[in-house]
Amino acid sequence: MTKHELKVKPIENGTVIDHIPANKALQVLKILGLPKEGTNVTLAMNVSSKLGYKDIVKFENRELEHTEIDKISLIAPDATINIIRDYEIVAKDQVRMVKELNGIVKCTNPKCISNTEEPIESKFYLVESDPITVRCHYCERLVQANEIYNQFE
Repeated sequence: MTKHELKVKPIENGTVIDHIPANKALQVLKILGLPKEGTNVTLAMNVSSKLGYKDIVKFENRELEHTEIDKISLIAPDATINIIRDYEIVAKDQVRMVKELNGIVKCTNPKCISNTEEPIESKFYLVESDPITVRCHYCERLVQANEIYNQFE
């Protein structure tokens, strides 16, 4: 190893999220409720890559649920998820933007039924993927990318 290289210890079991847009890794961590005690988290931000700059997040002893991947798709629609077991990549998946989001985003319309005391889970449909725009199932309010990102800050 030359003195210009930085070696990051590989993880035995866990998840690596690669190709996160630059400066979005902290939002991904917030979505996942990380860091928390007992979970090793490694974060690399503004890493040079073939396509510009990216962030990378890796954490030990945890694999992602489908709902967590759906949330990540709002922040990093081109990310890849690598599952590591015994220091080997056993699964590699591309995050995919879902067409319907249930219980992930809150409606920005304070009068929407999903924001009342009624036991109703929010539901949105993808209208546009770049930039992300979703439409509320109940009141049809359009929610833009920056309003979604603010919910995860």
